[in-house]
Amino acid sequence: MSATPGLLSGTRTLLYKEVLRFWKVSFQTVAAPVLTAVLYLLIFGHALEDHVKVYGTVSYTAFLIPGLVMMSVLQNAFANSSSSLIQSKITGNLVFLLVTPLSHWAWFLAYVGAAIVRGLVVGLGVLLVTLWFAPLTVAQPLWILVFAVAGAAMMGALGLVAGLWAEKFDQIAAFQNFIVMPMTFLSGVFYSVHSLPPLWLKVSHLNPFFYMIDGFRHGFFGVSDVSPWTSLAVVAGSLAVVCGLCLHLLRIGYKIRH
Repeated sequence: MSATPGLLSGTRTLLYKEVLRFWKVSFQTVAAPVLTAVLYLLIFGHALEDHVKVYGTVSYTAFLIPGLVMMSVLQNAFANSSSSLIQSKITGNLVFLLVTPLSHWAWFLAYVGAAIVRGLVVGLGVLLVTLWFAPLTVAQPLWILVFAVAGAAMMGALGLVAGLWAEKFDQIAAFQNFIVMPMTFLSGVFYSVHSLPPLWLKVSHLNPFFYMIDGFRHGFFGVSDVSPWTSLAVVAGSLAVVCGLCLHLLRIGYKIRH
């Protein structure tokens, strides 16, 4: 009976360590992504405001803001868990975690929990800064919260999988540049997928990132390209698959126990 409180305490300690790790360099991990999102808004909003119409009365700049917020949440959640684990593997301090009695569940909760925190902090920062550029209503706040947390959790778990698989920083960069970035940019951040030709519309519907962003955007405008319930089902299924894979790899000690 006494083991459970100890494991919970260890999980909280590891979570605190992971949150502190990114917060101590917040200028790089929080401020920089916010600035990047603002630059996207300034460039695309200025160039396309008068040329792209979405959801009838919604301006393009207002349409763009939720997409940029969710993109920032997803990318930073992935970056947090993947960079933390690969740094620990390369520097050799991962051994200090391996000698602890923490279970694979404790590792999972701490790393993914910290990824969620960073993703939501960056997303909130992007939202607060970009609200200066366009008025934004909140139609259904529960959808906003659900998709933000689920998306951050899925990307935190995916980052952990990438960190377990990678053996050097180049492999993490390749994972992010060839998988995460393309799927994020092709998910409807900058456009409504209904503006695409039929073939690419079908391809977009195979991208789970599209459902995260579309469901998140629904929370602001009350309208979306697909039903939020469909988006929720796809995101929940994707989250279950990625988390299941992540927990399995942690349980067997994939590439961290030799």
